[in-house]
Amino acid sequence: MAGVGAAVAAVLLTLSVGQEWRSRKEKGAALARAEQVSAALRMMIAELRSGAHPVPAAEAAADAIPALAGDLRNLAAAARLDGTLESNALPGLAQAWNLARRHGLPIADTLEAYRRDAEAEAKFARRLHAKMAGPRMSATVLTVLPLGCLALGQVIGAGPLTVLTESLLGQSFLVAGAALLWAGTAWSRMLTGRGGVAST
Repeated sequence: MAGVGAAVAAVLLTLSVGQEWRSRKEKGAALARAEQVSAALRMMIAELRSGAHPVPAAEAAADAIPALAGDLRNLAAAARLDGTLESNALPGLAQAWNLARRHGLPIADTLEAYRRDAEAEAKFARRLHAKMAGPRMSATVLTVLPLGCLALGQVIGAGPLTVLTESLLGQSFLVAGAALLWAGTAWSRMLTGRGGVAST
């Protein structure tokens, strides 16, 4: 019975670390994607302003930005077939392109308006992320502090791990503490993770 509480606590702590890592990775990927979309839009707008047709402009952007190549080529193919443009990966670009086609607007102007909005949103998300660095660090310190106290207790000979793993009451406290650490990291992640980049 001695290992059950420790196993449950280890699972909760591993879950907490995994969720935090995944959250940071997703946020970084969203910001990187926003940068790629902005670069693709800038390239398409430059091509359009120099007199290119929208389909070759999208294909040129696809050649220059491999991460978006498939999505841009799908939009270009749909436009070439004169169909309604739809894209789960680039919904804003598809909507701006459809708007220009439907109402006879200059596509470079609609894409420019969309680019400005997307870049402003990404800039705000980056600034918010930077401003939340302090609260995120505080949450990290408060999460690591109990683990540091356990290590310190072991070093000075108090034996907290023995107490927490060798009795039913100690295991209950260990599981409760791990659950509170997990809940605290989830709550902190929710509070500091707001304001990310929307789907572009």
